[in-house]
Amino acid sequence: MLQKFKKYAVSRRGRDSLLCFGIVLIAYIAVQAAIAGGALSSQMKGLLVPICAYVVMAISLNLTVGILGELSLGHAGFMSVGAFAGIVATTALAETIPSAPLRLAAAMLVGGLCAAVAGVLVGVPVLRLKGDYLAIVTLAFGEIIKNIVNVIYIGMDGRGLHFSLVTQNFTLEEGGKMIISGPIGVSGVKTLSTFTSGVVLILITVFFVLNLINSRAGRAIMSVRDNKIAADSIGISVTRYKLLAFVISAAFAGMAGTLYAMNFSTVTAAKFDFNTSILILVFVVLGGLGNIWGSIIAAALLTLLPELLREVGDYRMLIYAILLIGMMLFNNSKLKRRLMEQRSLKQMEKLEQAADGKEGA
Repeated sequence: MLQKFKKYAVSRRGRDSLLCFGIVLIAYIAVQAAIAGGALSSQMKGLLVPICAYVVMAISLNLTVGILGELSLGHAGFMSVGAFAGIVATTALAETIPSAPLRLAAAMLVGGLCAAVAGVLVGVPVLRLKGDYLAIVTLAFGEIIKNIVNVIYIGMDGRGLHFSLVTQNFTLEEGGKMIISGPIGVSGVKTLSTFTSGVVLILITVFFVLNLINSRAGRAIMSVRDNKIAADSIGISVTRYKLLAFVISAAFAGMAGTLYAMNFSTVTAAKFDFNTSILILVFVVLGGLGNIWGSIIAAALLTLLPELLREVGDYRMLIYAILLIGMMLFNNSKLKRRLMEQRSLKQMEKLEQAADGKEGA
């Protein structure tokens, strides 16, 4: 029986992985076909890159909330770090890397690295807390990042990058330009993000996160989530694995921030406020904690819904709220649990029949 359960677990992990990749690839092909046929409006095309960024954000936050089991309300802060770090990187590398896709990839790496560093700085003291205290501190981190960005001034000229806080106390040579102008943010950004680059980032995120979840480190992270005392008693370093999941989550949030920021010509810190963190958390909760493909569908669907409901005018947000409540009730209903149990039993029966057939042969 144990051997059959192991086979079931392995097949289920493989099926979930194929489902995640299949959803992304099918959606990409369908959207490209719609674009080629002229079926998408300009408003819908403008949402493609933000959807990709939100999907990556939802997957990365699910690693912290669903897999690690810690509530974080400051995920938009890591997105903000990656966004502005990526903008500075693309501007500084404009002459060194003329190719737009390569420059975007380099900026994503820089944004992810900076967000990972921020994740370490925040995670070391914060992850000692739990529950509501952790949520409050991560919320404060997101607001602190937003306020720090509002007082940063960064410019570039022939002498290199210039940096100051609160006020601009440097002058630029002729031909130089400001990159970040405090509360004004960034303007005149050359957009580099494309729907294809967003899908590639989603696939990389899904591949990395699923492999992490199914690895030894992923099982250790989930054991910490289920019972920290029991995990610590068998030699699992609770602090190490909590920090590992938190930093990886922050790194992918930073990459998503770069992708998001490089889709707009003007970016301000206000785009990455508390409401953004709550929105990403809603994607995770509605998609299912620990459910990667659920996060993908929820992020895409809930980003599209307001645009799809635009025709109903003033009732748009009312219908949106009712749909959110309905989805939440279904996710926590006995009907869903019963359907999931029936699905699991049917899959177990198929495996048992296949095993009995092999034994009979």
